[in-house]
Amino acid sequence: MRTIPFASSLLIAALSAATLAAPASAQPAAKPAISLDEFLNTTAITAARPSPDGSAVVIGTEVPDWSNNRFRDQLWLWTANSGLHPLTEAASDSEPRWSPDGKWIAFLSDRPVAADSKAGDATRIWIIAATGGEAQPLYTEKMDTHSFAWSADGATIFFSIRQPISADQQSAQQAEWKDVIRWREQERGDALLALPLAAALARNRAVPPEHPQKPDDSKPVYPASSRALATSPLEIDDITPSPDGAQIAFITNSVSHRMEDPAAIEIFTVPTSGGAPRQLTHNQALEDNLHWTADSRALHFIVHAAGGSLDGPYRDVQGRLYQLDPATGSITRLGADFPGSWENYDLLADGSLVALGLRGTEQHLYRVSGAHATELPAGAISGQAGSVASVSAPLHGHALVFERSAINVPTQVFVAADAAHPEQATAITAFNPIFAQRAQPAWRTYRWKAPDGVEVEGVLIFPPGQLSARHLRMLTLIHGGPADADGNRFGADWYDWATLAAAHGWLVFRPNYRGSSGYGDDFMLQIAPHIVSKPGDDILSGVDALVRDGIADPDKLAVGGYSYGGYMTNWLITATTRFKAAVTGAGAVEHAANWGNDDVSFDDAWYLGGAPWQQPAMYQSEAALFRMDRVRTPTHIVQGNHDIRVSYLEGVTLERALQRLGIPHSFLVFPGEGHGLGNDPWHGYIKLREELKWLDRYDPQ
Repeated sequence: MRTIPFASSLLIAALSAATLAAPASAQPAAKPAISLDEFLNTTAITAARPSPDGSAVVIGTEVPDWSNNRFRDQLWLWTANSGLHPLTEAASDSEPRWSPDGKWIAFLSDRPVAADSKAGDATRIWIIAATGGEAQPLYTEKMDTHSFAWSADGATIFFSIRQPISADQQSAQQAEWKDVIRWREQERGDALLALPLAAALARNRAVPPEHPQKPDDSKPVYPASSRALATSPLEIDDITPSPDGAQIAFITNSVSHRMEDPAAIEIFTVPTSGGAPRQLTHNQALEDNLHWTADSRALHFIVHAAGGSLDGPYRDVQGRLYQLDPATGSITRLGADFPGSWENYDLLADGSLVALGLRGTEQHLYRVSGAHATELPAGAISGQAGSVASVSAPLHGHALVFERSAINVPTQVFVAADAAHPEQATAITAFNPIFAQRAQPAWRTYRWKAPDGVEVEGVLIFPPGQLSARHLRMLTLIHGGPADADGNRFGADWYDWATLAAAHGWLVFRPNYRGSSGYGDDFMLQIAPHIVSKPGDDILSGVDALVRDGIADPDKLAVGGYSYGGYMTNWLITATTRFKAAVTGAGAVEHAANWGNDDVSFDDAWYLGGAPWQQPAMYQSEAALFRMDRVRTPTHIVQGNHDIRVSYLEGVTLERALQRLGIPHSFLVFPGEGHGLGNDPWHGYIKLREELKWLDRYDPQ
């Protein structure tokens, strides 16, 4: 087992090229299947941002650091002259932002600020010259930055922190309340601050005074040299200064991050000179990703799939793009003619909008003008189909930066010199070359009819070399969301492990059941109020069709999923006994307590038609718990014990029911993990290792 951090991808790529340079007369050997160790040692790309003139790109990556039981976040810099090289070496550098003049890169890090401090005491803004060198903290006070952005002239950084209180107030609270948590009462909103870059750099160069001035414990402490512009009872996110330097737009969020009311997420503006924030939106949607137009007269934003709607009461529809006039508050929907889901976007230097549109099993680039969208041909670079992600454009020039992948092609960052021709883009990264050296699973789309006649689509991923094979053992692996869709994009982690299962000898069926995005609003909306039974019918009819077509062996069927995929797995083992094994994670077995514990409770209530006291019959009829006496399937359960999306107690309840009924089962609890297993890579490793063993135990090859 490899227990060292992932080494330089460029070095590995070079070694791989040397290994593959065999004599022409040599007979090529069959490629081996990828191992669990190789699969989970993947480098994930977390950011790709072009410099203002488009001549350079800063890239964020995340790799498992096995020896330190954590993930390592690092920044890289690419230029046309020098290629790709590491920019930072610390273990937690992320969310890079270029200064408008391209001379500096600001980022977030929890690295220590001094020899007597320790890593992880706070997440601060750090600054590094684009030419390299030592990074410097914007401030040293022990305060977490929630969001930050450069001013239009690059002289100032705007950022948000929790509203500080004085040392006297902290002492008084400690004396009165000890370690008692005052639910809601102790929550504080954010302050929006401005800090001149020159002041921060000068302070970092200064020698500390021999006798520093004693702080006034009766006053709140703000970062040195900063100026408070505004406060909010909510968290301040997505800070976006206008190009003319006159105002700052931002989006608020729940302080606790419990999404109990969509009204907590709205768009505000405040003058750069400071003042009371002005609220621009009042709706039941979750706005995100603000961008000003170049003339500072309008704002663009997105509402992601299952993020509500501006068109009335909350409902889960596909992702939508909007333009907002701050002067009047009027909002115009963009790209409304597109039948799929808008997933992200950016504005080009000429003011035009380029967006990522998900339709079916692929996500492509589109140019959006008014209600219309025109596809750009980036989905077929080098003649290969695939999906595009995380589009980003420089402030000036015509370039475009985006990520692209396919099921068998790891995600890489591409740069197109001309945004109008992304098909001519060049890859500037070469991460994860091991996948090209291993046997590739074959795949194709698959369509079938649900019991009510609606056509449903999914993806079949076959073991390497078995595209034409029949009567295969089949794992139905169900995506979460439910507003998501499986398709032609790369995935290699503890959550997206279909290709690893295929390498392990499984035909993997990935159904895009009703509720999935990319197939139209109506397709998404049909999941309510039958949150599991409706998609359950879609999935089971797909399994029936694959058996009927002779592709799947009816005696070798298994099922699994995580999050909403866990919801569905828990339901499906109560609906049929055909599955020989199940692997489920972070999935609810009932809906009333889950509504009370879920951090997005308004979404649960929408799916089921109201609060538990309004729709008690629906909450019960759509819950697996009240049908557990039908279960015969050996079931493996995983859960993070700090999960606030689907409470850890849902897993405890499922385990207790299986124990009471005498159903073979196993329950793994990952300490310190929330809904995503993002703290310790060994947790994801053990999850997959044991899930594969469980499937083989009850449904061997």
